[in-house]
Amino acid sequence: MYILLLTLILIFSLLSYVVPSNVYDYHEITIEETGATRNVIDPTTYHAVDKTLVSLMQFLTAVPRGMQESAQIIFFIFIVGGAMTVLQETRAIEAGLGRLIKGLKDKSIPFISIFVSLMVASGFDSLTGVAVVLAGAGSGFAGAFMNPFTIQVAQGIAELPLLSGIGFRVVMYICFVVLTIAMVMRYALKVKKNPQLSPMYDFDKTRDDVADLDSLPPFGGREKAILVVFLIAIVMLIWGVIKKGWYMDEIAALFLDMSMIVAAIGGLGFNNYALTLGRGMAEIASGALVVGFARGILVVMTDGNILHTILHGAASLLEGLPSMISAVGMYIFQCLLNYLVPSGSGQAAVSMPIMAPLADLVGVSRQTACIAYQLGDGISNVFTPTSGYFMAGLALAKVPWSKWAKWFLPIIGLQYLLGAIFVIAAQVIGLQ
Repeated sequence: MYILLLTLILIFSLLSYVVPSNVYDYHEITIEETGATRNVIDPTTYHAVDKTLVSLMQFLTAVPRGMQESAQIIFFIFIVGGAMTVLQETRAIEAGLGRLIKGLKDKSIPFISIFVSLMVASGFDSLTGVAVVLAGAGSGFAGAFMNPFTIQVAQGIAELPLLSGIGFRVVMYICFVVLTIAMVMRYALKVKKNPQLSPMYDFDKTRDDVADLDSLPPFGGREKAILVVFLIAIVMLIWGVIKKGWYMDEIAALFLDMSMIVAAIGGLGFNNYALTLGRGMAEIASGALVVGFARGILVVMTDGNILHTILHGAASLLEGLPSMISAVGMYIFQCLLNYLVPSGSGQAAVSMPIMAPLADLVGVSRQTACIAYQLGDGISNVFTPTSGYFMAGLALAKVPWSKWAKWFLPIIGLQYLLGAIFVIAAQVIGLQ
């Protein structure tokens, strides 16, 4: 993975010697729904700037600078990973949910646990555990019908009524979620029947965080108290994010505090707590640092002032095409852009000020342009290695991106096809 990302950094560094240096100016807007201010591109200000070539030193420092710019995400991964290792050390979750799984092992249940270790113990594999969380969240995000950070931002920039077209999006949401559930369950049942079909088969046999259902730890008052603390932390996480606007710093602090309380209840002691916390951080270090390497790609694109040039060139290709082809072209463009700008609100800020007026020029409804953005932004969020949150999830699960990507390709292919169908449908019915 490091070699792949370094190669991409090199490629985009060299492109600065070929691609002209152009930029858009930004202006600040206020999102009425949230009161937040955002800098968005002014599509009339595209202009050339002095040629800015990525120097050898800029290339060599791209990763360190990427690490600095991604420091919040990287240290968030370290802290959460360490805290979860402390929780696992107490074996409280293993005791509680492990007994539940053992009791239900002969019954058909569609959703066992979000924890990879328990999925492995249940006869599935770690990919199934990751898919339940990431593929499920990814499909819901792609087909979301009221996300204030993507849909409402895009509609606000496109000057559309907030949450307009919600009926169409509800149908889209259901289709994306049902398709993903069906694909994950199909794979899970195949692995359950023949574990050697799993790409993670050999590695899962060596995992030291798998619940042993035949020798479960006692599930007494101490274990129950630990589970209560963990559940309270999850409730506080949801409350804090929704009501208080918590972000990574607050969430990391919550998990760190939880780990201290859990360690005290579990009787780990000061030394064992410190060693366990450090071990958890060390185990996910490789995955956490990938985030900084991936950020280096955006660093050199910014150094060379070629991001806006690529954006402008791709958007210009849509001009003069039939409206149906233009709608699909917008969708393809947004799908590709998400690999460079994985932030949902960031992609809206970069692309919608251009796509909205372009939609008027090529006969595409602005609502269709928003649908194209939403799907293009959402589908690849659990596939692109430039997404810090996605890579954090893989790092915490100890699943290599290469194995996940190979497994996820059929699903993302069907999701892209389904997305194209919905973009075409929106254009056909003239969704407003």
